[in-house]
Amino acid sequence: MARPIADDHDDKRAAILIAAARLFADQGYGSASMGALAEACGISKANIYHYYASKEAILFDILDTHLRGLRDRIAAIDHAGDDPEEQLRAIVREILMAYQGADAEHEVQLKSLFLLPEARQDTLRGYQRDIVAQVRDRLERIAPDQAADRARMRAVTMSVFAMLNWYYQWNTGAGSQARRDYAGLVVDLTLNGLRGL
Repeated sequence: MARPIADDHDDKRAAILIAAARLFADQGYGSASMGALAEACGISKANIYHYYASKEAILFDILDTHLRGLRDRIAAIDHAGDDPEEQLRAIVREILMAYQGADAEHEVQLKSLFLLPEARQDTLRGYQRDIVAQVRDRLERIAPDQAADRARMRAVTMSVFAMLNWYYQWNTGAGSQARRDYAGLVVDLTLNGLRGL
């Protein structure tokens, strides 16, 4: 007879993911053991395996939860109008706000995604492509005369993410207002630069 699923099963899985993200960020995915993870969670190693079959499954679930959640959060923005500049500002602001409190997950994404099997990487990179497309689409609508130059638009789009990742790495303790202010600066720098090309 199969063991019944406890009422708090999802909560315990979520707690494991939070602890694992911190552990993987601090020690590196390759160095972190399941025993260390069990200790960080305050449960037995056997109990970890009740929730996850492997360390790889935990890594994938950390990144799937983080990236799918970010993609869905951006897709759910209720844009007040059809102004692509205002939409871009809302998207960039939402990305920085989503990064708040997700430092470990973001670091694991940057340093460990490539360690997963190709099929799992493809799933996660699909979320990333969806997020990038939201930004690229607005930039192309803002500067339609530049849109035909795919290489340039890709460079501009990825430069936005480079600035956001810089902020994540160097201002991890920044509050909500500081994040909103920086999001505005990123958009201003990007649009002034794009329009000056």
